[in-house]
Amino acid sequence: MKKILLFSIALLFTSTIYAKDVKEEVSTEPEPTRLESYTKLQKVIAAVELLYVDDVKLDKIVDKAIIGLLHELDAHSSMLNKESYKEMQVETKGEFGGLGIVIGQREGALTIISPIDDTPAYKAGVKSGDIIIKIDDASSINMSLSDAIDIMRGKPGTPITITVVRKGEQEPLEIDIIRDIIKIQSVYAKTINDDILYLRISSFMDMKVASQLQKYIKEHKKTTKGIILDLRNNPGGQLGQAIDTVNLFVDDGIIVSQKGKDERENEEFKATSSTTVTDVPMVVLVNGGSASASEIVSGGLQDLKRAIIVGEETFGKGSVQRIIPINDKGTEAIKLTIAKYYLPSGRTIQAKGIVPDIKVYPGKVLAEKESGFKLKESNMRKHLEVELEKVSDEKTKVEVKKEEKKTEDKSIITQEMIMEDNQLKTGLDILKSLTIMKK
Repeated sequence: MKKILLFSIALLFTSTIYAKDVKEEVSTEPEPTRLESYTKLQKVIAAVELLYVDDVKLDKIVDKAIIGLLHELDAHSSMLNKESYKEMQVETKGEFGGLGIVIGQREGALTIISPIDDTPAYKAGVKSGDIIIKIDDASSINMSLSDAIDIMRGKPGTPITITVVRKGEQEPLEIDIIRDIIKIQSVYAKTINDDILYLRISSFMDMKVASQLQKYIKEHKKTTKGIILDLRNNPGGQLGQAIDTVNLFVDDGIIVSQKGKDERENEEFKATSSTTVTDVPMVVLVNGGSASASEIVSGGLQDLKRAIIVGEETFGKGSVQRIIPINDKGTEAIKLTIAKYYLPSGRTIQAKGIVPDIKVYPGKVLAEKESGFKLKESNMRKHLEVELEKVSDEKTKVEVKKEEKKTEDKSIITQEMIMEDNQLKTGLDILKSLTIMKK
């Protein structure tokens, strides 16, 4: 028995020494050469083509290899096939087909960064932060971003159902959406109490954002005492448009910089006084659907002490992607992360986002209800005035009413609208304080 025990200990000791020697030997082994690495990839592709149970053409095998590689790098690198590359090129013109959502991957889950204003997804009730678990009958768990986008694209007028998990909801939600041509109105302006200019940017995807902003600011310059810039649920877009937007409000300093492995990708974008159009006090509204270019704008204005940021923490996408064509015809490309964005203070946006100066949750504004007598009196007066107009000229009254409603919807924000939006109300109160202090 003792001999067996001694033999076991000796064997264990010998095995341990041998394992240690092997480990040390492996650790000192030189890294594979570039040729060896390429050869390994070539052997795998050849094996799949020759032995895989199903018949898969070589070009499809290569495509799948590229898709898998980019998917493993990060959530924002992907392959653009002929259809998706063409779609991306159309998107920059502000009109494309689909649902009207921008999606990304967060911790491996397909996450809705933001629904785009007035699109099928927006109208169906999709919200920023929703996690997609099914697209029609297909599970989206472990599905790549590019595959999900391909499935959700389709002919205008065709239905699709996405199943999402939403914070605060006990059960998954099924959302039915009808695909449509997406026309983006990237920028629009409204006024509040005649002296506050409300500027809404729903997306930085097209090339006219900064020029439209400049136009609205100049049109209202004489009466504007303060500006509210609404970037909530803005998924981002063109870097150049974000830089040009900040440049409208600041005349000095670094707006944003980007840094990558290749020093040639390192760049600083600075403000110039020649493009500044206003210096009135500003409040910027953000939330979890504010991403990428909208984070550059809000973070830049925050760091440069140009605006107060109000709302919720932003999404946290601060990486730079470059579109690189991969065939001679220029019909396919890859979207590759090449650098990260850094704000004027040197902080990064990636996975951190922008923390607002004043954190405010969405919802209605809590306020005291007016007395019943006052409401009754107001309603009675309006009712009598309407009836009187009907007697005098019913046709004219209907036309005027429609015109008044149209003007109200498109050019002004009423007190009722403000009371429905707690973040806007808070931003407006802060802006009023800033305008008073500036006097």
